[in-house]
Amino acid sequence: MTPPIRPSSPQSRVEPARQESLRTLNIELVFRHILAAARPISRTELASVTGLTRPTITRIVEELIAGQLVSEVGYTHDGRAGRPRVGLTVSDKGPAGLGLDIRADGLAACIVDLTGTLRHLAFTPTTYADPTAPAVLADLARMADAAVEAAAAADLTVVTATLAVPGPVDSGLVRSAPVLGWRNVDAGALLREATAHLDLPITVDNEANLAALGELYASDNTLSSFVYVSGGLGIGAGIVLDGRLMRGMRGWSGELGHVTVYPDGRPCPCGSQGCLQTYASLEAILGDEPAPAGTTPETAITIRAESGQPETLAALDTAGTALGVALSDTLNILDSDTVLLGGSFALLASWLTDGARDQISRRVLTTDWAPVSVRPALLGPDGAVIGAALTSIDQIRQRPGIWLLRAAPSNHA
Repeated sequence: MTPPIRPSSPQSRVEPARQESLRTLNIELVFRHILAAARPISRTELASVTGLTRPTITRIVEELIAGQLVSEVGYTHDGRAGRPRVGLTVSDKGPAGLGLDIRADGLAACIVDLTGTLRHLAFTPTTYADPTAPAVLADLARMADAAVEAAAAADLTVVTATLAVPGPVDSGLVRSAPVLGWRNVDAGALLREATAHLDLPITVDNEANLAALGELYASDNTLSSFVYVSGGLGIGAGIVLDGRLMRGMRGWSGELGHVTVYPDGRPCPCGSQGCLQTYASLEAILGDEPAPAGTTPETAITIRAESGQPETLAALDTAGTALGVALSDTLNILDSDTVLLGGSFALLASWLTDGARDQISRRVLTTDWAPVSVRPALLGPDGAVIGAALTSIDQIRQRPGIWLLRAAPSNHA
């Protein structure tokens, strides 16, 4: 199970709101303090830290409990004299987020509850015999059906879904995914059509961005700045600085696979040449010998490398070196000290890290006094699908009033 999602910070509003949206804002204030609490928190403590009156706290807490956002968990000692008080914590019932992912060797779907706990994870291998968007998204829709059923069996209600795709996204439109042959594909609209019976809001984002968010959420506040590199159908990067994902002006940042590592190098499907992707993608590492039927690219590469196949070992060495060259330029610009190898690269990290580290140590200016860590990502190949689900449920964590209106539209306390 993944660690709980990083709590929303209560510091954005430290005093009770004094405006027309008082009720909604005070619900958010109370809920964020419950999210941020290191242990179950009592109503008395909530009144103290928020400045709200006890009757207001009681009303809000009862509403949160009725909406299955908060649960009572027995008694807690809050440092005050007298008997222990009833503790409150985030509920593991009620709303949940659905994540969907298109990855190198198949499709994935998962469910994450409000506590950030992974409740369902499914993976379907595929060779993309038909890589067209309608075919791929129809398969994903069937996985979404199964995930929603699994959530319902666990007393969870899926409230929204997020799709991770291998390419830059503009308002649900996949501008380019060369490895799938997609260009200007409205993946959001196609998936909403295929899942119309589920009546779910669906957002679409780049898989590296979502995986980086997944790593940030799962890091338990120990990691705030890093470059996440996703290897798979393509090579992307999610850039997190000071706890914030850097998307760029249009949300297209992080296309690391199309950083030029050798200006006169191999031609790339993007139309350029010498791109990192032509040296470090799974297809480049596999070379002229594709993965056998029924075997994932990562498994085929691992088997060949472990058996000492010279061609595969040489390709992995080339990939690690090229990756280090591309990352060095990125690190010199961003001033980050951590690189996480995710997606398929997480499974191949033992063959890629030495080459990448060697180039980084030679090319990054600050390494003499500030070494750069290069290591496998915590969530491995599941980072994007988990990050997608966490992103979905974080909308409820940030705006609990939206869920309360949906759960009890007649409740106007």
